[in-house]
Amino acid sequence: MLEKDRLGNYVAITVSIVLLCMLLPLQTSQASSVENVASSETGGALAHWKFSKEYVKSGSIETGDLVIEDASGNGNNLILETVGDASSEETEGMVRWSEDDYANEDSTQSIEFGNYKQAPVGRYFRTTDDAPINSEKFKDGFTIEVIMKMPQDFAPEKHSWMGILTRQGQAADLNKTEGEKEILSTLSVSNLKELQWTSHPTNLNYNQTNWSFSLDSKEDWYHVAIVNDGNHTKLYVNGVTDFRNTEEVMNGIDAIQEKGWNIGASEWENEIDALFAGKIQEIRMSDQALNQEDWLVDGPQESHVEYGTNEDIPLLTDKDNYNFVFVPDPQKTVRYQDEIFYEQMKWIATNKNSHHIAMTAFVGDMVDRSNSLDEWTASDKGVDLLDRHRVPYLVTAGNHDYGIDDPYLDYYSEQRFADKEYFKESSPSGYSSYGIIKAGNYSYLFLMVDMKHVEEDSDWAKQVLNNHPNLPTILVSHEILAVSGDGNSAADTARGNLIWDELVDDHNQVFMTVSGHHHGALQRIKQNATGNDVIQILVDYQSSFAGGNGWMRFAEFDEQENQINFKTYSPWVEKLPKPQRTYFDVKYLNSENDQFEIDFNFEERFSFYGE
Repeated sequence: MLEKDRLGNYVAITVSIVLLCMLLPLQTSQASSVENVASSETGGALAHWKFSKEYVKSGSIETGDLVIEDASGNGNNLILETVGDASSEETEGMVRWSEDDYANEDSTQSIEFGNYKQAPVGRYFRTTDDAPINSEKFKDGFTIEVIMKMPQDFAPEKHSWMGILTRQGQAADLNKTEGEKEILSTLSVSNLKELQWTSHPTNLNYNQTNWSFSLDSKEDWYHVAIVNDGNHTKLYVNGVTDFRNTEEVMNGIDAIQEKGWNIGASEWENEIDALFAGKIQEIRMSDQALNQEDWLVDGPQESHVEYGTNEDIPLLTDKDNYNFVFVPDPQKTVRYQDEIFYEQMKWIATNKNSHHIAMTAFVGDMVDRSNSLDEWTASDKGVDLLDRHRVPYLVTAGNHDYGIDDPYLDYYSEQRFADKEYFKESSPSGYSSYGIIKAGNYSYLFLMVDMKHVEEDSDWAKQVLNNHPNLPTILVSHEILAVSGDGNSAADTARGNLIWDELVDDHNQVFMTVSGHHHGALQRIKQNATGNDVIQILVDYQSSFAGGNGWMRFAEFDEQENQINFKTYSPWVEKLPKPQRTYFDVKYLNSENDQFEIDFNFEERFSFYGE
C-alpha cells in the first residue's frame, strides 16, 4: 500500500427539503446510526447552502461578487472569492452554474468548479465575516451533509487533497502541538479519490481522521454525511459507512475567532491550498446528530454503482477452458473484516473443480500491519482452507508483510509448500519462489518475485527462467506498474523497470506480469526484445469499498478461441442477501480495466513450448 500525504439557532426543516426527501427514491442501506441521535422535531440546520440561482442574494459569477443566501435563514451567507490572476481567460470557467443535479430535476441546479493545481486563477466561496456559523463549535454534536460530484477528469496531479468544506485557520494558532497543526478541520479528496474528514475537536490536542473508500469520478452523484453524537464521528457515503472511522472520543469542532468556513478550498498554514473541482448541489450543517431519515438524501438514486453489475457473468464459458485467479492485496479485509477474506478462500476451495481453477496467486500484502499477530493468524486461517482442499496456490510478500524477525516466513515460507507437488523451490532469501502447473495443453511456470529482495533474488530468478525456456511463464510481484498522473493509464516504477530489464524483456517465455501495491486496476500490452506481446496487469482494490469487497481477478484461458478473458468477481457480495446489499455492493466490476478480453494466439505465442 502506498503511504499517503496528507469540515446557532434551531429552525424547522423547510418544506423544500421535505419535498426533496419525498421525491428521491428511498432504499434500504447498511448505514449504522450513531448512538443518541436527535430527531428532526428537536433540531435543525444552522447553515444550509443550496447552489441554485434561486438563492442568489446579490452579484454574479461574471462580476466576481456573487453572494449565495443561507437557505436556513440564519444569515450564514457565502461570497465568491477569486485567487490568482482574475484577468485570466480561465476565470470564467472556474465557477459556473450547472443544470446537473442529484435527482435530475428541472428546477434544481448545482455549481460547477473547474479548479486545478497550478492554474493561473482559482475560485471558491467563503462565509461572510458576520456569519454566526463561524464561531459555532458544535459541542453537542453535528451532522454535516454534502451533495457533490467528482470531476470526470480527476487526476491526482491536478486534484489531490482538494477541499470541499474547510474551517479556516490552523491548530497551531490554538496552541495545539500534536497531529497536523497546519490545519483545523477539512473535508477533502485524497489522491486516491477517497473522502477524508479530519478535524481538531475541542477536547483533544490533535486531529482525528475518518476515511471513505475511493469514489467514482465518471457518473455518480454522492450524498456525504459526517455525523457526530457528541462523542464519536462517522463518515457516510450514500448512506454507507466503511470501517475506517476514528474510535476516539471527539467533542465539537474547534474554531478560531474571526475565522470562517471555505466552500471549495482547503487551507494549509493559513494559506489557501488545493481548490475543488467537480459539482456541489447542497451543503447543510446541523448542530446535532440526525437520524438517516432526516438527512437531505435517505438512499441512493439507483440500485448500484455505474462500474459494476449484479447480473450473472459466467466465469467459465467453456468446459475446456481454465482459470488462473489472482487475489489482490487482502490487507484491509484481513485487518478489518476477515470474514470477507475467508469467503474468498472458501469460494476458491469449493469451486476449484467446477470453474477449472488451475492456480491461485496472491499479489502481496497478506496483512496490513506486520507486527499484528491477529492479522497473521487471520491470513493463515483463510489460506489454510486452500491447503485443506488441495488448491494449488503461490504467495508473494508485499511491503506491509516485512517486519522484525521476518513474520512472513513464519507463515509463507518454503516449509508451507513442502508437500505440494507443483511447488519447486524458494530463492536463497526465502521470499521468492516458483511453481509449475499443468492447465489445458500447456504447463505453466508461475514465478513469484519478492519486491524487497528483487535485486538479491534476481540471479536466482534468471536461473529459473534459463532452466525453463520452454514453459509459458506468469511473473507475479507486488510492485511492477503504477497509475499515471492522469489517473487513467499505466506508469512504470523503478522496481517494475528492474524486473522488466532483468527478467522479462530477454526471456520470451514470460507472457504476463501481475502486480498490486498501487491502488487501482489497469492493463496494458508491452513488446519484449523479440517483439512479442507481454500482458501487464495491475489489480489492487484495497482503497475501494470494504477494502476490496471480496473482488478477485479471473483470467480465463480459451485456447480454442485464442482469447484470455479477464473478469472481476466477488463471492462475498454473491453471498450477501439482497436486502443487505448496499449501493456499492456489486458482484462484478465491469469497467474497461476490470472486465476485458485480449486476443491471444496460443500456438504462435507459445511456439517455444516443448522445444
